[in-house]
Amino acid sequence: MADFKPTFSWLKQRPLCFLAFGFGSGLAPVAPGTFGTLPALPIAFVLSLLGISGWWLALVCVGLFVWGIQICSHAEKELGIQDCGGIVWDEIVAILLILAFVPFKWHWWLAAFVVFRLFDAVKPWPIKWFDARVHGGFGIMLDDIIAAFMTLIVLNIAAWVV
Repeated sequence: MADFKPTFSWLKQRPLCFLAFGFGSGLAPVAPGTFGTLPALPIAFVLSLLGISGWWLALVCVGLFVWGIQICSHAEKELGIQDCGGIVWDEIVAILLILAFVPFKWHWWLAAFVVFRLFDAVKPWPIKWFDARVHGGFGIMLDDIIAAFMTLIVLNIAAWVV
């Protein structure tokens, strides 16, 4: 089944896969992780306008992380492919967590997006170590959360320096 390519029609028939693929954004033919991160931006924007930010948003992310383990595991089983690049629920949750702790300003959000995507694509230690050893839904979610924490460290150092 390695040649299988999910389509939007296929996703619409499988609600958990639809979520796993970031509402379809993970179907992007190039850089699905980058495109898959994008849906989190309007979600975070709306949640922030509703007063859900900071530690409240982080608490929401804990629930989305736990649920994400099931969502990503289910999508892996449906696809028959381990850690398919189109599964982007992990990117959505990770960037939401980052945005919970950066100022609600476009340049901070852009910096968060760029630094997170860099960490997620390059996978420096310890991200790569966990990515190689922890599999299934938990593994899919874990490496992006580690990238999120590393992003927050870099952004906090940048804020302190600037």
